[in-house]
Amino acid sequence: MRPGLAPDGTIAREGALSKVPAAYARLLDETRDRIRAAFPGGRLHSAYVYGSIPRGTARAGRSDLDLLVAVTSPPTAADRATADRVEAGLDADFDVIDGVGLLLYDTDTLLSELERYDLGFFVACLCTPLLGPDLAGALPRYRPDGLLARETNGDIGLALPGWLARAAAARTDGERAALCRGVARRVVRTGFTLVMPRWGGWTSSLDLQAQVFSTYHPSRGAAMSQAARWARTPVASPEALHLLLTDLTPWLASTYLTTWGPKTPRPGAQA
Repeated sequence: MRPGLAPDGTIAREGALSKVPAAYARLLDETRDRIRAAFPGGRLHSAYVYGSIPRGTARAGRSDLDLLVAVTSPPTAADRATADRVEAGLDADFDVIDGVGLLLYDTDTLLSELERYDLGFFVACLCTPLLGPDLAGALPRYRPDGLLARETNGDIGLALPGWLARAAAARTDGERAALCRGVARRVVRTGFTLVMPRWGGWTSSLDLQAQVFSTYHPSRGAAMSQAARWARTPVASPEALHLLLTDLTPWLASTYLTTWGPKTPRPGAQA
């Protein structure tokens, strides 16, 4: 059986609170308390942690804290401002992390048919429950098939104009490195899901994702492996952004579209 699968061949949830390193225990306790306080009066439905911390692979002082909060109705500007304060407060108060990201969605969106194989998959398989009832119980079991490939990463081409604009506007090494990291992560994930149905398994390891991709596209394997390294340790060099933005991303966008077809359009999405 391929990695990442349950005995029935569906994708297993990858994280668990039992896998969280001891160094992060107090952080998660405090995170629960702050999220409860930030969204009172029935506003909060549930909260989740995802990424390296619940996978047990976080590096103290270098990994970030990734959170998803589900609220009971569409988030408002006030909700987003509240989430920003939670992010900033946790980041300032805990040296064990290097940054906090908090995604904010309403439950109807997370459980919608449109998001069934995108945000729904994300919640059911990549997020670990932290607070409240688990939405995964209302979602299907997912398989590493073409439908999942198309709906998770079939829209990387839509992100390219914005990335190119950010690269052109970047004035500091910090801005370039941040862009390098974000684009590299997306590129590696997209490369992996492009070939995921042929491989027949699941992983969130960037190194393994790049390795699996390289098995099916060896001519671009070295570039994808380099992208995986930049996703962990970003650089500010124009050469790195050039490879990511003018080579790998356009190739992935074209190949993905040819292989799996276009992702279902989202309301208001820009082509």
